[in-house]
This record gives sequence, C-alpha cells and structure tokens, in this order.
Amino acid sequence: MHRVRGVVARSKGAPVSVETILVPDPGPGEALVRVQACGVCHTDLHYREGGIGEEFPYLLGHEAAGIVEAVGPDVSDVAVGDFVILNWRAVCGHCRSCRRGRPWYCFSTFNATQKMTLEDGTPLSPALGIGAFAEKTLVAAGQCTKIDPKAPPTAAGLLGCGVMAGIGAAINTAEVGRGDTVAVFGCGGVGDAAIAGARLAGAKTIIAVDLDERKLDWARSFGATHTVNARNADPVQVIKEITDGNGVDVAIDAVGVPETYRQAFEARDLAGTVVLVGVPRPDMEITLPFIEVFGRGGALKSSWYGDCLPSRDFPMLIELYLQGRLDLDRFVSETIKLDDVEAAFHKMEKGDVLRSVVVL
Repeated sequence: MHRVRGVVARSKGAPVSVETILVPDPGPGEALVRVQACGVCHTDLHYREGGIGEEFPYLLGHEAAGIVEAVGPDVSDVAVGDFVILNWRAVCGHCRSCRRGRPWYCFSTFNATQKMTLEDGTPLSPALGIGAFAEKTLVAAGQCTKIDPKAPPTAAGLLGCGVMAGIGAAINTAEVGRGDTVAVFGCGGVGDAAIAGARLAGAKTIIAVDLDERKLDWARSFGATHTVNARNADPVQVIKEITDGNGVDVAIDAVGVPETYRQAFEARDLAGTVVLVGVPRPDMEITLPFIEVFGRGGALKSSWYGDCLPSRDFPMLIELYLQGRLDLDRFVSETIKLDDVEAAFHKMEKGDVLRSVVVL
C-alpha cells in the first residue's frame, strides 16, 4: 500500500482538497504509475461540479504522463521504468467493435479493479478511471501507452485527453486532407489542437472562430490562416466570403452548444463534414432543417477522444513533437503544484489559460 497526496472532490461544487490517499499494489492486469505531470482539464471541473456523476468523492486528474513503478501479474505490454501516457480508453480487443477492426470505438474499455481510498477506507472514484492529480495512481495496464522518454512529461501528458481530442477530431474523425478548407469554432485547448491537427494534415485554409481576441491570437500561433471574432461579425457569412461563397470542407465545433453547432452546420460546403468534439450538456437540444441535412449531403459526425487509438496515435504524435512538427509546449500556459488545482480551475473558467499543468 502506498500513501500519497492527491486532489479530491468530496462533494458537488465544493472546492477541492489535497488529501492523503492509499494506493494498492497492482493486481492482475494493473499498473502502478508515478505521475510526473497532469494537465488541468475541463472534464475534471465537470466532475467537481457533479456534471458527470454523483459518485463522490472523486480523485481528479486524468491528462497525465509518468513512469511505471510496478506491474501486476499477466502484464506484458508495459514494464517497470517505462515512460507512459495514461489514457482512458483501454481497449478490450474482444468486443464487436474491436473484432470489426475499429478498436477506437471499443464498447468495453476497462480500468483498474482495485480501489484507491481515503485514509479512513472510503473508496475513491478516479476521474475517467485514472485519478492522476496524485503522486501515484493505479490503472489498468492497458491505460498505459509507452512513448519515447525524450519527450518532457508536461508536453506528453496533454495527449492523454484534450490535445488528442482536438488533433484526432481533425485527422481521425474529419479526415482533413491536403488542400482542404477547415473552420474551427472555439479556440481553447481542444480547438487549438484541432487547428494544429488540420495544419499537420495539409489544410490550405484554417478559419478560427471565437469571441475572445486573445484566443484568436492563440489560434494564429497554432496555424489558423484566418480568424473571426463572432462577437463582431456573423461567422457563417465571413467563412463563406473567405471560401468564395462555398463554405468549408470541414467544420469542427469545439464548443458543444447548439448555437456553435448550427453555425458549423451552416458554414460547411456541399458534401462537407461537421465534427462535434465539444461536449454538450445533457439537457441541450438542437433543431436543424431536415431538408438541409439531406440537401447538403456530406456527414455529421461526433468525435469521442478524437477517435484515437492510443497505441497507434500517442507514439506517432510524440515523434512529430520531437521532430519539431507539433508544438505541444505551446499548449502549456503554466506549471503548478497539487495545491494550486483549485486556483487553476478558476483561471480555466475565465479563459486565462490553455492548460495549467500540475508537475509532481
């Protein structure tokens, strides 16, 4: 049993606290990971606010990288000393989606079986099955993806969630191709990652849409060729002007509200693709003109975790980073300690940062 410090959300909406938690030695199929860095993601805030479930207390944190410290029986894919990115989609290899050769849609992903607990024995619910705002965490071995140790953990860990979601939305889900035109609605961490992904894929025109000029500046640094402040102009009209009246080949909604989705839908060209990667609230609904769904053709897609396969995508993207072709460091606005997570949530809510990254 390992006694470590971790960030816990004890009740809905309450400020998080740093507490001593107990982490078991790994059992069959499990791995103990010494966390080196973990990004502060909106999903962690959703957990704290009760927007994902009511299984308090939560051990927060999931966008992380670290070193495997121990493995349980029957673990062969990772070993002690491996530098890994943690993922929340450990594919089973046996479900109907995996058998069809589409493991990124796995219907039976898995987590560690044993529970981490508070000192009094209260079981913790780890965020996305990871719980990485902690000095050590217990995960299923399949949640560990080995990567090149030359990458710093502050950059590598970001692929564990938000940056992978955005890049994957562009490359995997939308299948952006050479010469395509792309619009990205929302220029936070996920949206800027989608911009970076579209640039990697060879898009010729990348239009960033946001309400905040500071975020539009960030978008330019990731590869946006044009920007639209939706506070001052109709983004659909501007996008069509930029694209000779046609609209874009790919429109990515990284916000996840009905208004931006409708704008993405209206801003796409005939046979264009709309990709939703921003996470809507459960109570949200949208109405679209049915004849437009039919008449425009193309595709309306949702992207969950960037439709990524960690074993395939994480090492490839780290290699691009090491080659200087993917600037992961640019996403890191600040590095902080475990005690600073609550303050980082407030900065994130105000849009002051792309990513605060906890360094342990």
